[in-house]
Amino acid sequence: MPETRLPIAVIGGGMAGMTAALEAAEAGAQVVLIEREPALGGRVAQLARYFPKLCPPSCGLEINFRRIKQNPRIRILTRARVEDITAQPGGYRLTVLVEPRYVNQACTACGKCVEVCPAEVPDPWNYGLSKRRAVYLPYPAAFPFQFVIDRSACLSGCRACQDACPYGAIELTEQPKQEVIEAAAVIVATGWSPYDASRLTHLGFGRFPDVITNAMMERLAAPDGPTGGRIVRPSDGKEPRSVVFVQCAGSRDENHLPYCSSVCCAASLKQATYVREQCPDAEVTIFYIDIRTPGRLEDFYQQVLNGDRIRLIKGKVAKVERSAETGRLVAVAEDALSGRKLTVEADLIVLATGIVPNSQDLPPVLARDPFGFLAIPPSEKGIYVAGCVRRPEEVAATVQDATGAALRAYQCLVRSLAHA
Repeated sequence: MPETRLPIAVIGGGMAGMTAALEAAEAGAQVVLIEREPALGGRVAQLARYFPKLCPPSCGLEINFRRIKQNPRIRILTRARVEDITAQPGGYRLTVLVEPRYVNQACTACGKCVEVCPAEVPDPWNYGLSKRRAVYLPYPAAFPFQFVIDRSACLSGCRACQDACPYGAIELTEQPKQEVIEAAAVIVATGWSPYDASRLTHLGFGRFPDVITNAMMERLAAPDGPTGGRIVRPSDGKEPRSVVFVQCAGSRDENHLPYCSSVCCAASLKQATYVREQCPDAEVTIFYIDIRTPGRLEDFYQQVLNGDRIRLIKGKVAKVERSAETGRLVAVAEDALSGRKLTVEADLIVLATGIVPNSQDLPPVLARDPFGFLAIPPSEKGIYVAGCVRRPEEVAATVQDATGAALRAYQCLVRSLAHA
């Protein structure tokens, strides 16, 4: 291909976005990878393990990061948000707002700035289970491996990090920049966010510190998480003796998410194995409406089901409260098979909240379905969607989806060259 061709723009730097960017670039296309966070990796980087193999995601991420570093066809914009997409002859024009990092490429990640930073805020990477400084590394294996400053958390007039940096890497006066990118094709892979569990008032999230979400459970179990991989009660740091998983917490519910997020059952089964490994004497109860583990995940379901001290009960949890007698959490539900009301005491309750597509901040030109997932009509040649912003899916399916999107975008690029 001639070097004057337009690039393919990939919006989103999680597993879907990285896969699409790599596949397109390794096929010969120029790629601009646009990520709103200060580092690539997305939700996958926050996981403790994948299912069904139960291997850590760090290996796959490291391979992808290395492939990106070695590929000069990929240009990365972090802290960048696409404000507008307009069609034009031969492709699309993207208007991108790039927010400052306030830390330049001279940063060696030595950590001198963190040592002197006086501001401390809840860490969104760990879903508030720990705190971080206003200047921080997004996560231990972050790519780019470069600090960033949350200016909204800084104390007024503070220059401690700038004064402490021996490399002159801090630029507190850096300003946002707007960039216009002309692209032959666009791949949207902005991923997902967990459903807001604070809306599930009947399940006790926010009222009881030991009611957490499945995303928070992943961080507790992750070696780089707030507890170093130890599953403990947030309230007192003690090992739980009883753990209850609440499936469809807000999903398949007309008042919250009417759809099934498809991965929650397998995720809770995976997390039950975390508990079984660390706390072999703990009782594990999973309340479910239907266990949905399609295709190859059926074997994983049977494998977990055959384990010790894991009890599955078909029934929807109506509420979570605290026992006046014991002070422990109580999940109140109905056993759908027997028709009996059940109360199960627990030290830790994990809500399996669903997948919400990250489509809210995307330009309105991108069509959505009634649930917020992107639904680009087939007639729109040149814009393609991959990953969980298109539909709920697990990591392996996301990689396949992104590879297909890269192929379609590459074909679009070839057609645009043929007609140039």
